[in-house]
Amino acid sequence: MANKKGNRRNFGSVRQLTSGRWQVRYRDPETGLLRPAEKTYATKTDAQVALTHIEADITRGQWADPDAGAVNFTDYATAWLRDRKLADRTRERNESVVRLHIIPTFGAGSIADVTTARVRSRRGKLLAAGVGEPTVVKAYQLLRALMNTAVDDEMIRRNPCRIKGADSYDVPERPVLSVKEVFGVADAIAPRYQLLVLLAAFTTLRFGELAALRRKDIDLASRLVVVRRAQAELQDGRLFDKAPKSAAGVRAISFPAELLDDVTHHLEQFAAPGRDGHVFVGLKGGQLRRSNFRDDWVTAREAAGVTSELHFHDLRHTGNTLASTAGASTRELMTRMGHSSSRAALVYQHMTSDRDRAIADRLGAMIRQGGREEDPD
Repeated sequence: MANKKGNRRNFGSVRQLTSGRWQVRYRDPETGLLRPAEKTYATKTDAQVALTHIEADITRGQWADPDAGAVNFTDYATAWLRDRKLADRTRERNESVVRLHIIPTFGAGSIADVTTARVRSRRGKLLAAGVGEPTVVKAYQLLRALMNTAVDDEMIRRNPCRIKGADSYDVPERPVLSVKEVFGVADAIAPRYQLLVLLAAFTTLRFGELAALRRKDIDLASRLVVVRRAQAELQDGRLFDKAPKSAAGVRAISFPAELLDDVTHHLEQFAAPGRDGHVFVGLKGGQLRRSNFRDDWVTAREAAGVTSELHFHDLRHTGNTLASTAGASTRELMTRMGHSSSRAALVYQHMTSDRDRAIADRLGAMIRQGGREEDPD
C-alpha cells in the first residue's frame, strides 16, 4: 500500500495507509530491521501511543516476537509432552487428557491463538458435557503448564490460563467406616482378600502399595509392613512396580497385634512362595489387579451392608481417621500415609519408633472393643 504521509523517529515510525488507517513500524531488537506492528490504528495518535508502548517493552526487555507464537499448537504440545520426564503411567494419563480434552479445541491453531476467553469456553463446555470435574481440572492444569513453557520460550508474553478456581475442585466427603464395619467387609470378602481389606484400613496403604508387597516386606516379629514400591497398570494391561513419588512414600508401618494372626495365616495360605513372592495374588496365582478384585469388592460391600458409595481407597481414609482418633499427630499421620513433608529423608528409623507402635496398639484396642467377635472355640 502507498504511504500518504508519516512521522519518522529514531526508534520507528507511523504512517497513514491508502485505506486511511495508521501503521506502526519499528526496529526488531533481534534483527535491527523495520517491521510492521501486528495491527493498524484508526488515528495517528493511537499509532504513536502504540509505538511508544512497543519501545517501552523493548527497553524493559519485555518485548516478544509476535511471530513466535505462530507455531502449531499440536506440534508444540506433542514435543512438550515428549520432552517431559514422567513415569510411564503419568505420561500415559497426561497424553490421554491432552488428546481427548485439549487438542480438539486448540490443536489446529497456533500457540498464540490460545486466549483466556477460549480456555474459559472450553472448560465450560467440558463440564456441560458431563466430563468429570477432576478430569476438567487436570486438563486445565496441563494446559497451564504447557503455556507456562511457551512463555518461558518467549513465544507468548502472558499465560492465557488465568481463570480463578479452575485449577482445583471441592473433593466430596468420602465415607468412613467404623471398626466393626471394616471387619464386616473383611469377613464378607473372599478369604484371600481379607488381609487386603484389614491392612488397607489399619495401615492406610494404597491398593498399588498392597499389590506390590513381597513376603520380605512383612516383619512379623516387629509387626511392620515395609513399603518400598507401588504397582501401576498401563492402559494396555501391563503391570510394573514403580518407586514411590517421594522419599516419604518409602516407609515402615506398624500394624496392630490383633492382626498378627491374620497376617500369619495369610502368608501361610495365600501368599506366593519365596521371599520375593507377592503377598497378595489373584485367584489363579497371578498378580493382583484392580480388575480381578473389583467384583469381589462389590460383592463384599453389598453383603456387609455398607454404603454403595464406598470405594476400596476409602479404607485408607477410614484408617487415617481411626489413627487420628487413636491420638496420632498430624506429622505422624503424614508419615503413616506416605505424604511428602520436611521430614522426607526419614524413612525406616522414624517409623519403628515406640510412638508409632503406640498408635498401632491403640488401634488394636479399638478392634477389641468394637470390631471382631471373639471365637467361642
